[in-house]
Amino acid sequence: MASRFHSPRRRDLLALAGAMTIVGTPALSQAVWPGKPVRFVVAFPPGGLADVLMRLLVPQLSEALGQPVIIDNRSGASGNVAAVEVARNGSDSRTFLVNVTTLESVNPLMFERMPIQPAKDLQHVALLANTQLFLVTRPTLAADTLAEFVAYAKANPGKLSYGSAGNGTTPHVGGELFKQAAGITAAHIPYRGAAPAIQSVMAGQVDYALVPGTVFPSVKAGKLKLLAVASRRRPSYAADVSTIEEAGFGKVYVDTPFAVYAPAAMPAAHVMRMNRELNRLLAQPVIKARFAEVGAEPMTLSPAELTAMVGEEAALFGPIVRTQGIKAD
Repeated sequence: MASRFHSPRRRDLLALAGAMTIVGTPALSQAVWPGKPVRFVVAFPPGGLADVLMRLLVPQLSEALGQPVIIDNRSGASGNVAAVEVARNGSDSRTFLVNVTTLESVNPLMFERMPIQPAKDLQHVALLANTQLFLVTRPTLAADTLAEFVAYAKANPGKLSYGSAGNGTTPHVGGELFKQAAGITAAHIPYRGAAPAIQSVMAGQVDYALVPGTVFPSVKAGKLKLLAVASRRRPSYAADVSTIEEAGFGKVYVDTPFAVYAPAAMPAAHVMRMNRELNRLLAQPVIKARFAEVGAEPMTLSPAELTAMVGEEAALFGPIVRTQGIKAD
């Protein structure tokens, strides 16, 4: 009797254990991810804004994931170099990309041959931060408001020049958009990055530029004049700066969003885990304050919301890139 009584129970327990193992395996797999160091390929050199922002998150992100977070800087070709690295060599499900969204909205139009198809080979994970661009002029320019600047430009057709961080960059596309909206003319002078363009405006070698909020100390020091922000809204950390639209010169929206991407084949569970961890950090007041110090604003978006935002950017930038014939260097 004892044998007949205990055998079915033993079998039931073994079957139950097996079922628990089968059902529990996916959850266990998700719990241990990433299991090894996580790599973020940043499409800008060390010290660039995206690099600085990402490194601010590394300590807490590493703690949350239980693994080291490695920054791999790979700049070049307007973000294409880093994108190729992630798309082609990121099959370990622990490799992510930090890049500007013009990788999708501008690069396919600007490059005759794209090494990858961003919409096909990559997927959205999160928005690291949005950075606004500010219209600044050389300090000696005879204009103290945007209206005065536009009037000066119209009175001196063909005499002004503006600098940008390079062909096809957001400051370049924004510069062309502003010229069109304001009805002015100015020669475009491309530089290799925002820093030399800013230096040229301060030195009076070019008349104006659209630049990130890192110029605020130079504005306060009287080395630059700040006239407006090229965005839908005023910056939270400089609410007294009006938008170009508020000044009456059209919808010049040229924010520079830094997005986080993953290879297209990365499992959705890993993508959403990274989205949650990044958004949790970006919502912290201390992170918001640190980002504001360098002219950036963290934003917590879902992958779907980021996809929609990039679509709006493409609809805005696409016509300008086409009509102005903007091409890569």
